[in-house]
Amino acid sequence: MNKKSEVEIDQKKLQDLITHYNQERWPLIPLLQKIQDEFGYIFPSSIPLIARRLKLHPSEVQGVISFYAQLYTEPRGRKTVRVCRGTACHVRGGKTILKQTKEHLGIDEGETTDDLEYTLETVACIGVCALAPTIVIGHQVYGNLNPQKLGQLFKRNGG
Repeated sequence: MNKKSEVEIDQKKLQDLITHYNQERWPLIPLLQKIQDEFGYIFPSSIPLIARRLKLHPSEVQGVISFYAQLYTEPRGRKTVRVCRGTACHVRGGKTILKQTKEHLGIDEGETTDDLEYTLETVACIGVCALAPTIVIGHQVYGNLNPQKLGQLFKRNGG
């Protein structure tokens, strides 16, 4: 996995977000989502601050972060690329699409490009099996892919 150094964080903005939640336990998930929305991820050094403010132990905050797959403690790309590994995509060349996507982006599954433009994930099913093989870039689904179409797709999306 690419290791990114923790970005400079606007401490005042972080304090403002945390202060908004008034020392109650119930807002932990909404607070974590707000921090992630604001900064792109939940940086590890914020966990003790969050825990103190909500009267929790840091391990409780970390436990919630690690439980939910949509919460991240490392920087992620502005666009997430999801490659389908479902049966329909697999039998129609999904393995090749994944291999070529890795080559185009220069990263492996679960990694983020150094410029923080893309994060690559695989998913069990995108849900548009009739368009197999498929990928999602950001929120846009692309189907009926082959190596040539995939190359053109990344040229259009800057990858």
